[in-house]
Amino acid sequence: MIELKEINRSNFFDVIKLSVAEEQKEFVATNLFSLAQAKAFPECVCLAIYNDDVLVGFTMYCIDEEDHEYWIYRLMIDTKHQSKGYGKAAMEKVIKKIKEDTQHRVIYISFEPENDWAKQLYEKLGFVEDGRVIEGEVVYKLEYE
Repeated sequence: MIELKEINRSNFFDVIKLSVAEEQKEFVATNLFSLAQAKAFPECVCLAIYNDDVLVGFTMYCIDEEDHEYWIYRLMIDTKHQSKGYGKAAMEKVIKKIKEDTQHRVIYISFEPENDWAKQLYEKLGFVEDGRVIEGEVVYKLEYE
């Protein structure tokens, strides 16, 4: 079962060792970069993704300072744990967590247009293209009640 857990001194080094497949590295920042970014951008929430007690990935989301909406900035599943449904399950958990904030009705995500894996996953979860391209990435949104 997928769980999202806090990143702390007991799992920090394991989280930064996680890595995507070589051909995916151009699509996602390293976890070390993301954790550093979250230090400078305290609105970011970083979480470790576990399947049972096995660390399998990392995610980061926040309320964006510019548009004051939720954005999922990062999702990565370690190369050893890909194609097992963990990315989809983790995204479902993140979306559920964000929806607990009842003042918001939309979640944004962006990704490289060449990243077909991300596109397919996000579309399965109900995200649709919103027509924007920001810093070369296509923007998708999920609107909800």
